[in-house]
Amino acid sequence: MKPIHIVSIITAIAVAALSLISARAQQGSKPAPQATQSSSNQDAGQKEVVNIKNVLLPVTVTDRKNQFVMGLTQQDFLIFEDKQPQTIVSFTTEEKADPPLFVGVLMDTSPSVAGKLKFEQESAINFIQTVIRPRRDRVAFVTFDHQITLRQDFTNKLDLLDKAVHAIKKPGERTLFYDAIWQFCDEKLRSAPGRRVLVVITDGDDSNYSKATLKDAIDIAQRTETTVFALSTKSGFSGSVPGVSAGTVKDNIDKDLEKLCDETGGAAFFTGDELALERAFTRIAHELHTQYILTYKPTNENYDGQERKIEVRLVGEGKGLKLRTKKGYRATNDTVR
Repeated sequence: MKPIHIVSIITAIAVAALSLISARAQQGSKPAPQATQSSSNQDAGQKEVVNIKNVLLPVTVTDRKNQFVMGLTQQDFLIFEDKQPQTIVSFTTEEKADPPLFVGVLMDTSPSVAGKLKFEQESAINFIQTVIRPRRDRVAFVTFDHQITLRQDFTNKLDLLDKAVHAIKKPGERTLFYDAIWQFCDEKLRSAPGRRVLVVITDGDDSNYSKATLKDAIDIAQRTETTVFALSTKSGFSGSVPGVSAGTVKDNIDKDLEKLCDETGGAAFFTGDELALERAFTRIAHELHTQYILTYKPTNENYDGQERKIEVRLVGEGKGLKLRTKKGYRATNDTVR
């Protein structure tokens, strides 16, 4: 029996070593947008293929003064998928449901933001301190340039997040912006047991270095039920913030950043003014805790990979109220843990 025991130990060590080598190799490679499972879930014995039975919609409602509107009921909402009416199967408010937030903060450390690195770090820390609820919400911190680096996995410990953010000393090369979104949504947010939110701090310029495209980034965010918010570092008021250049917004890069957020139900903020940024942090945090959560089961149960368009309306046009939620999703079978 003793020789068998030794062989078993040697075999276990060999398997562990091969697994470590494989994991390190995967960390150094770009994500493949064609895949549907995370790289940490490759073992066939650990995955389960399921149909997307329900569609979850966090919905933000604002009035003419852009103030958040509360107090609406399920009877106030109508949902349409590809212009066909859908039945709401569950309805609550974020405040009453109070699920934990899983927030990924992705910070651009490419050459294009080299002069704004300190500004980005302070923005990241200020946002994390504003949005996180102690002992409940979780934040992960990632940087992206020519590499996508998980600096701090999901945690509610502000000291660990502060240390991770301030450990960055210099920018990298290139910009894997869309790859970073795709990889983080697929590997970290797909199975997060709570509301899934992504906040990107960037100038929005991918420079065509990613294998993933804007469409891929939107697709993976929609399929993992992730709402994307963006804090743009490109624009700013001259002299107001050191390292932030003055400039105009609404060029193609800005429009792509807005599209990414709009299609996933979030919003993009374009400012380099410190006071305006603090207001943006507070607004995002407030919005995440005042949304309506609607769920419906699509009447079209054919998961054929086609794009589905979603429209949410208020009964009676809502008397000037505005709605914001994700615009659609691609009907596929997803692989989850």
